[in-house]
Amino acid sequence: QVQLVESGGGLVQAGGSLRLSCAASGRTFSTYGMGWFRQAPGKERELVAAVRWSNGNTYTANSVKCRFTISRDNAKHTVYLQMNSLTPEETAVYYCAAAEPFRLNYDTDYFRAQNYDYWGHGTQVTVSS
Repeated sequence: QVQLVESGGGLVQAGGSLRLSCAASGRTFSTYGMGWFRQAPGKERELVAAVRWSNGNTYTANSVKCRFTISRDNAKHTVYLQMNSLTPEETAVYYCAAAEPFRLNYDTDYFRAQNYDYWGHGTQVTVSS
């Protein structure tokens, strides 16, 4: 079992920045894929960015490329999402998730929420205009 705890959400003005953190614990997850998803009211959950823990390969949604960066700290078992130039349309609950490595055979697999086995409770990000 893997436990994920997100932090760092909050209220920010349009154009501002936030850094989300996801602390992971439990089973050995050094080969897992870790993803940040977001879900706005009335919308589907979508991947923002993902990282392969073992080799650091990252996958980022086109909508946030050049603004959002995912990173990991192996020693702290923590994954981060640095978000810059936020827009009001990015107001959502942001979730951290972990996927068993056997589910991630292709790059596109990282973008599917159904491939992730463990989820945090989410952290609210609100961007005011």
